[in-house]
Amino acid sequence: MWPFRKKTVLPQCDDRLSHIAFIMDGNGRWAERRGLPREAGHRAGAENFRRVVRLCGDAGIRTVTVYAFSTENWKRPQKEVEELMRLLSRYLDEVLEKIGQEQVTLRFLGDPAPLDPALREKIRRAEQATADQDRVVNVALNYGGRDEIVHAVNALLSQGKRHVTEEDISRNLYTAAQRDPDLVVRTGGDIRTSNFLMWQSAYAEYYFTDVLWPDLDADVLAAAIREFYSRKRRYGGL
Repeated sequence: MWPFRKKTVLPQCDDRLSHIAFIMDGNGRWAERRGLPREAGHRAGAENFRRVVRLCGDAGIRTVTVYAFSTENWKRPQKEVEELMRLLSRYLDEVLEKIGQEQVTLRFLGDPAPLDPALREKIRRAEQATADQDRVVNVALNYGGRDEIVHAVNALLSQGKRHVTEEDISRNLYTAAQRDPDLVVRTGGDIRTSNFLMWQSAYAEYYFTDVLWPDLDADVLAAAIREFYSRKRRYGGL
């Protein structure tokens, strides 16, 4: 008989931890370790994205942001890029077929211009159809932190701004009107920020784990949450 594995009980988060952002790293390595093509890792990662969003909801997290495709990811092999876009298209089809089941507002962060017009239309429809839910899921797609800041500055210039404040920039980011992330979790073992939410994460706590994204589960999420609450956040004070 297999030993019984006790189900992980996720810590319940209060207002101190309302927004978690994930750098979803390790899909390719997950596949390679199993002798599978990298595309299989991305498919496993896409499935785990759905599970992690639900786990965050169970823990009381109001906003989840995931780094799905960076402005630099276009440099990857064309076959891999095409598979990533197909996975996103399928996910959007599911969202549009099952409106309201997940009870989340879906938002996309980044420049949609280089995307296929049909994909852009699905994104528009999904954002419109899921608006006004209590929880938010942000998908950073063709996104780069530096590019976002440049986008915000250019928007301010087009408004005729000659003097710019931090509030001006925040209001013109892709995440305008949203709370900044409290915790950024990076899977896959690398310890760097990779041009993700550079402005918004200025005071976020970071949690790095060797676990590859498709294997991130309730145990890893619970450990990240507990680590967050163990830290003293001073914001430059004492």
